[in-house]
Amino acid sequence: MNPPNESPIDCPAMTAAAPPENPVIVCDNLWKVFGRRRADVAAVLAAGLDREQAMERYRCVVAVAGVTLEVRRGEVFCVMGLSGSGKSTLVRLINRLIEPSAGRVLIDGRDIGRMAGPELRRLRNQKIGMVFQNMALLPHRTVRDNVAFGLELRGAAPDRRWRRGEEMLATVRLQGWGDRRPHELSGGMQQRVGLARALASQPQLLLMDEPFSALDPLIRRELQDQFAELSAQLRQTTVFITHDLDEAVRLGHRIAVMKDGRAIQIGTPDEIVLTPADSYVRAFVQGISRLKLVTAAAVMEPLPAAAAHTLHQAPRVPPTASLDRLIDAALNADGPILVAEGDTPAGIVTGKALLKAIREHR
Repeated sequence: MNPPNESPIDCPAMTAAAPPENPVIVCDNLWKVFGRRRADVAAVLAAGLDREQAMERYRCVVAVAGVTLEVRRGEVFCVMGLSGSGKSTLVRLINRLIEPSAGRVLIDGRDIGRMAGPELRRLRNQKIGMVFQNMALLPHRTVRDNVAFGLELRGAAPDRRWRRGEEMLATVRLQGWGDRRPHELSGGMQQRVGLARALASQPQLLLMDEPFSALDPLIRRELQDQFAELSAQLRQTTVFITHDLDEAVRLGHRIAVMKDGRAIQIGTPDEIVLTPADSYVRAFVQGISRLKLVTAAAVMEPLPAAAAHTLHQAPRVPPTASLDRLIDAALNADGPILVAEGDTPAGIVTGKALLKAIREHR
């Protein structure tokens, strides 16, 4: 990885070529270095020092080091790593809550580092929603008013705020709680209010910084399921920060694994788990079951033409069905499982193929 060769004060890093998929977010060689003296920060950047070298030579902390990534429209992009890996700093750079030391963040092709104060506030208010681990609900306001707070800042009429607040409370299954105060709700319910508030203004981009990590396992699983359902329904572009690999695999279309401020590997959940890039990622993923990542499309066999008419009563699953789902289907079938995309048969999964996949990925 080439370090930036220009001062973060005077010149931005060079822009990477625009990807063909027109991403919502581009982080281009992004760095954040904390240090007492600007000259020390500039020296760390010029040399491209890692975290240990920067601390030893200049007493600087490298929080984000040369991260380059893109977030595509409609995807849930999970950023995961241990405490201190730089993931929360990265999400704050994306929203420009802190200034980068070098590199750029582009949202819809626009460099947010060049935006003046009023333009940046409009971007945050109109296009970006944020959900933090600490929901920061306003205790003196009702739940409904908390949900509609962003619309109030925009100057929306009271009746519109009331309607939107009720709509979003229904979306997160909190009908009837609009007139309560936040302290009357459980932790999981408060987290739903925070999610509803972020979605109420219909943001183009949702930034979520470990929103479920403080919740107990049962509530956390329920909120993960609800968020996955909402995300698929709304096609909401989301950057989701987590330290939990299981959570990242369940929710993410793609995952970035961070260590010491660097993005070690970026890929789909199955790429991360099945083909880890190095020993660090391999150790990170070694405890997760591979069975969750193998789909029917990966283990199915061609549909025999002569047997097509005999499979009308066979269990039917989509190509994206997990191995766990295939096992459940096999328990209720005497023959093969039909894999179909809608009404179009794509193949079959035999008992032998299923056992082979289980053996290979257990």
